Amino acid sequence: MMTHWRYVTLVLGIIVSLHFMLSFTHDGYSRATSVSQLWTPSVPPYKIPLSDDYYIKPEPKLPLGRRANAAIVMLARNRDMNGAVNSIKQLEDRWNGKFQYPYVILNEEEFTKEFKERVLTVASAEVKFGVIPPEQWRQPEWIDEKKAALAREKMVQEGVIYAGSVAYRNMCRFNAGLFFNHELLREYKYYWRLEPDIKYFCDIDYDPFLVMHDQKKVYGFTVSLYEYQATIPTLWETVKEFIEKYPQYLDKDNSMSFLSDDGGATYNRCHFWSNFEIGDLDFMRGEAYTQFFNYLDRNGGFYYERWGDAPIHSIAVALFAKKEQIHFFHDIGYRHEPFQHCPQGDAHKKGKCYCDPKQNFDYEWYSCLNRYDRMFMKS
Repeated sequence: MMTHWRYVTLVLGIIVSLHFMLSFTHDGYSRATSVSQLWTPSVPPYKIPLSDDYYIKPEPKLPLGRRANAAIVMLARNRDMNGAVNSIKQLEDRWNGKFQYPYVILNEEEFTKEFKERVLTVASAEVKFGVIPPEQWRQPEWIDEKKAALAREKMVQEGVIYAGSVAYRNMCRFNAGLFFNHELLREYKYYWRLEPDIKYFCDIDYDPFLVMHDQKKVYGFTVSLYEYQATIPTLWETVKEFIEKYPQYLDKDNSMSFLSDDGGATYNRCHFWSNFEIGDLDFMRGEAYTQFFNYLDRNGGFYYERWGDAPIHSIAVALFAKKEQIHFFHDIGYRHEPFQHCPQGDAHKKGKCYCDPKQNFDYEWYSCLNRYDRMFMKS
């Protein structure tokens, strides 16, 4: 009897051993004999999670040998959630999934739990959520509200975009002269501005922050164009007053020819579109820019007119930096409605860009890129 059981045990051992060998060496056998095949699920099959074996194993993200002290900065409201998530996903897929720079996302109020969860789902790098101090997001006390209200009403009647919005003016003022001192940004030297609802058309396989650092750039752009005159009727006169009072801040190799066609007597309205910009935060924290912003701010043009942060940034870097310190990122494909920059020629191929090269704003009649180019052409 004992001999009989010894044979039974031996046979069972052989069968079990063969089962395990086949399970490890033959995928088809493994799937056919898995436990999941022995019961009928009570949910639709697609609700049963796939085995991890089907997925590509992500490579561990190794720190780069060299990085800049930089962050990606976004200003967004809770209602901008879908647009913010879309933009972050765009940048992740095209660039930051490889480079892992942190995000700093600011709002005038606390972000909702849903907003944070949606962002953290698509962002692979660290994300810092911050609130803008209330005193930086309201009309300053020195502004005459009666005068400002009359100005808004007049601009509404003239059909100026965002003419009646105080919140839009708060945003322009914050972006023009306050954002770079936010507590979450104090540790960084460079920033990349990211807006909700934008598109990046090309793979970016290098680090623009290191380009800024190594080449001592202070400002980078992709689109330049003319500002609406109705929003800045007295801006240039105020700028000229500042220059007369503080001539020491003008760089001798500045970009006045980008801003003016008559040596500074008038402003041609050219500026860099600031919804995409890569900049040097220390430049903005410096004495020249601080004095410049404070002078403009006390003038009241953010609220009596509708001065935007784009012409303020542009005029400052054009006057207080060397022209070589302003960089055109020609190989970064970018769209913010209604304009886009689509890289041309080899840059389009190298970046695997999906935009149509013919759909490119660079040298349209409303673009200022030709003026930027001419600064570097020898006469």
